[in-house]
This record gives sequence, C-alpha cells and structure tokens, in this order.
Amino acid sequence: MAADCQSSQESYKPIRTILVSQPEPERSPFAKLEEKYGLQIDWRPFIEVKGLSEKEFRKERIRPDEYTAVIFTSKLAIEHFFRLCKALRIEMSQETKYYCMTEAIANYLQKFIVYRKRKVFYGQRTIQDLAPTLKKHRSKEKFLLPTGNLGSEFVSEYLEQNNFDWTPALMYRTVAADLSDLEDVYYDVIIFYSPLGIDSLYENFPDFKQKDTRLAVAGRKTTAAVERAGLTVNIAPNPPEVPSMGMALENYLKKSNKQQ
Repeated sequence: MAADCQSSQESYKPIRTILVSQPEPERSPFAKLEEKYGLQIDWRPFIEVKGLSEKEFRKERIRPDEYTAVIFTSKLAIEHFFRLCKALRIEMSQETKYYCMTEAIANYLQKFIVYRKRKVFYGQRTIQDLAPTLKKHRSKEKFLLPTGNLGSEFVSEYLEQNNFDWTPALMYRTVAADLSDLEDVYYDVIIFYSPLGIDSLYENFPDFKQKDTRLAVAGRKTTAAVERAGLTVNIAPNPPEVPSMGMALENYLKKSNKQQ
C-alpha cells in the first residue's frame, strides 16, 4: 500500500482521496467537506472482531450458568456471551444478575433476556459508577466477566483489588482485517482513530512507507503508535481549539486545496 514522511516544512499538496480506517457510519461527519472540496472518501475498517468458536471456548473450562452474576462492558460482550450460551445449549437462570457499564448496554440486553429491572444494574460510564451496587452483592455473587483479547483493564483491576469472586471469560478477539486488496491503492490521506489501526496497517503491509500520504490521527495513544512506527502525524484535532477530526481536516484542506 502506497503511503510522506513530511519534513518540518509542510508541503500542503492538494488532497483528492481520503481513506478512513473505520466502518462507514450512517451519517458521515465529512459529508460537507466531501462535497465542498470534491473529495473521494472511502471507509474501510482496519480491524474486525471474531468470536471464539464453541470448541475454542470449551478449552477455557468455563460454564456461564455456574455464575450468579455477569458484568457486561459492551454490546459486543453481550452478543458473544449469548451466542456461546446458545451454541453450548446453556440457559441462564432467571435469577442471574447483570451489571452493565451504561444504560445503553443494559437496554441492549432486551434482545436476549426478558428484561427485569430488579436484576439488571447499570452505571453512567465506568466501573466506579457500579461500585456501590457491586459491593452490596459482593459476598453473595460469583461474577463472570465476558471479554475480548484486549481485556477490560479497569474493570479487571477493580474486581481484583476489591476481592470479588470473579472470572474473566475470553469470548471474542479483535484482529487485523484483511486489506490485501488495497496493496496497490494510493490515498492522499489516511485517517486513524486507534493504535490497532496502525498495527493492522503493518500486519497487512510490513514494508509500508509514508511517502506523500498524509496521516490524520485522533488521540494520544494513536499518535504515540504512529510515532513509534516512525511515521509523521500531519493532521490532528487539538482540543479545545480544534475539537474534532472534521475541523482539523478542514483547516488542512483550506491550505492544501486553496487554489481550487
């Protein structure tokens, strides 16, 4: 895959094509820029989630129905938990308690269980929001934490530090997507939102060179991953002055495409 280690003097070459390393949303945040500057913007997820097979999960020697409480950190965790339960012909007790990180995650449970508020608890955003409720039931419950290969670091640390009876259950993996069809495709800009996107880039294209491609990067961790790879960040949000990727991209386009 073609891709410019820019010098300190930015050249601001015109931008025609942009690749966003994520799935395309229902409403593109770049739609107005695409029309205003006549851009071609393609969306392509650089990572994908693959669920463990029934055979793979059996090797963990975990039976979900042996646990009285389940902690869900995402909708993804819910999907793979009940997928594996179905594959293993396991039916969770109606007395099982479910602890969800947010109300949206709790509401998503309605797709899989008869929703009973007295058995579903949720917080605002973090494990600390659930702390009072979790501690209240700590001595009575045996907790299961469905998770992916990237883990649920803050939740795991909380459960361990507070001596909960809990078990992590690997149910899905985040892996690099197959990007082999992009090998001979060139983009003026590639937008990254996650360090995993950088990992995927090099897993697919070990000899990747930045050349004239500008990298638009969001977040400190993603920026660090780009710099570790010896690449240059050309476009980036800078809150509060430049709060979004769309604004950062437009600021750059005003210079790169000013003669259009």
